[in-house]
Amino acid sequence: MTARSDPIAYPPRGMSRDEVARYVGVGTTKFDEMVADGRMPKPKKIDGRVIWDRLRVEAAFTDLPDVENAPNPLDRMLGA
Repeated sequence: MTARSDPIAYPPRGMSRDEVARYVGVGTTKFDEMVADGRMPKPKKIDGRVIWDRLRVEAAFTDLPDVENAPNPLDRMLGA
């Protein structure tokens, strides 16, 4: 039996740890730290499987601070 391709392309709602870490642009260790300190949501459990809700992850990502007000490292080096 072969899997049929889905004619509608859409991101999955539930994502594994590896998938969700890649989705937000960090490694799994950093993602685990972010879950532990509350910057990212805790997963849901479906039977024996642990998955993250993409919509909750997106909301948490949106709430992360921006870098635009961070000091420029070059300015610090030049004493500006």
